[in-house]
Amino acid sequence: MTAHPSQFPAVRGIVPPYLLRHLAETDEPQATAALATLTRDKRQRRRRASAGTPAPTIAAPIKAAPAGPSRLISDAGGVERLPGKRVRAEGEAATGDQAVDEAYDGFGATWELFNKAYSRNSIDNAGLRLLGTVHYGEGYQNAFWNGTRMVFGDGDGEIFGRFTASLDVIGHELAHGVIERTAALIYADQPGALNESVADVFGILVAQHQANQSAEQANWLIGADLLLPGVQGTALRNMLHPGTAYDDPRLGKDPQPATMSDFVQTREDNGGVHYNSGIPNRAFALAAIAIGGFAWERAGQIWYDALTSNKIKPDCDFATFAALTQDAAEARFGKASAEVVAVRAAWETVEVTGAANASPATAGIDPEAEVLVRRSGGFAGLTKQRQTTLAELPKADRKAWQGLLASDTLPKLATSAGTHPDAYVYGIQCAAAEVELEVSEPSMPQKLRQLLDRFLSDD
Repeated sequence: MTAHPSQFPAVRGIVPPYLLRHLAETDEPQATAALATLTRDKRQRRRRASAGTPAPTIAAPIKAAPAGPSRLISDAGGVERLPGKRVRAEGEAATGDQAVDEAYDGFGATWELFNKAYSRNSIDNAGLRLLGTVHYGEGYQNAFWNGTRMVFGDGDGEIFGRFTASLDVIGHELAHGVIERTAALIYADQPGALNESVADVFGILVAQHQANQSAEQANWLIGADLLLPGVQGTALRNMLHPGTAYDDPRLGKDPQPATMSDFVQTREDNGGVHYNSGIPNRAFALAAIAIGGFAWERAGQIWYDALTSNKIKPDCDFATFAALTQDAAEARFGKASAEVVAVRAAWETVEVTGAANASPATAGIDPEAEVLVRRSGGFAGLTKQRQTTLAELPKADRKAWQGLLASDTLPKLATSAGTHPDAYVYGIQCAAAEVELEVSEPSMPQKLRQLLDRFLSDD
């Protein structure tokens, strides 16, 4: 049987491709470095896709006696050749090279979190040596896990600093290795976004554990130490408030959604793995704060139990993982525990579960209900129409339509619509929902327009 391409150990870069692409399209001096980084990352992905078999999977943790970390740091010397020159091995003294010593210490902090909090002995739970290469490439604006080692660029010196400076980034990338050897989540669509989110969760826990920070004290920022002065932003991602990490002319605006209502449908970024990871990220941050105390002790334990459960599958989606975390909370802390309440409320807040993500039955809209959308107007006066049942739509769009038809959103938009010359007008009809109205394009949110356009284009 042929494995899904996204099941192979692949490059997992901390900087999202959409951010680098935005920078590459500007007139900034750093645009060349961003384009080169995108090219290098694509090359690394091709190499990993043709490298061989997927990483071995361990569904449940193996009880292994703590033996201490085994680290080996190499120096690429500014070229794109791995592994580079050996510069510091386990137990050896600091070198004085900041990147080398930060990588060494970051590996140790990550090993310590997984070992002390979850009794896990390294990435594979069997003492796997932690390999890292620093000073990779010239002006390389990323850090990545390639299935075997972690690789760090030095940044461009203007927007991004050296990538070894961020402990949560180191934890994030090594956590990808843990994910490969536990759930082996497919790196695409919702499983891929969950893969990115779980890596963020344990990356932030590494930093909080090292700083001895409680969930309430933490800033919940991923990559805060990467952005240099002058960048209009605080980090690459904000787990507690997705979509607010940066708004910079060179980088664009943080596009992460905070709830399923704004879930990004895209073929880019492996189906939006870096976009939509903000949704489960926020669920974890909310649960950890509601539970209180040190996040790695209870919230982190729940997420780790779900990740290493024998019930999790490589194609696990958000709703399935939400159920697994609730099961894990019940199993460890009891069905009526505050932990269970906090986890359930967190997933409901981000609309993965609960009324906001109701099933067809509870939403009251039959999946066999027919919907007709007719778009007319525009400068060219063209008309396009499609009629189909909700059941024939992709699952995410079907749920979006059920929520839309059951709410008062469309009537409000139709009432507030004014006259807009040469604008598209969308006629929407659904007898089952008693909806028959017209909405002008300028009066509707972008997400609704995208939903309607997908409906019309999916012939």
